Amino acid sequence: MEEFKKEDTAVVALSVDPLDKAKEMAATFPIGYDLKVPQDADKVGAYWEERRGIIHATNFTLGPDRTVLQACFSTGPIGRITAADALSSIRGTKKRKAQGG
Repeated sequence: MEEFKKEDTAVVALSVDPLDKAKEMAATFPIGYDLKVPQDADKVGAYWEERRGIIHATNFTLGPDRTVLQACFSTGPIGRITAADALSSIRGTKKRKAQGG
């Protein structure tokens, strides 16, 4: 989390899990819990699955004005963004912006 703080970047998570299960993650960032499918999934633009009542892994990088700079969706274990991937993307976006791009 220190690397994200160095980039002046906040991390939050959303989950369909109830509070007790969300607490088991022992995360050092806020977790929104007990999300409802499909209502909350539709609000954030995430893919969801009715049969299992889940929201598929959905990652967004937002700019300072809260516009979506990048989105990553995964309906399985392959293709999920890692913390290192997110940091690389954030740093790359900042570098391009500093260069006028």
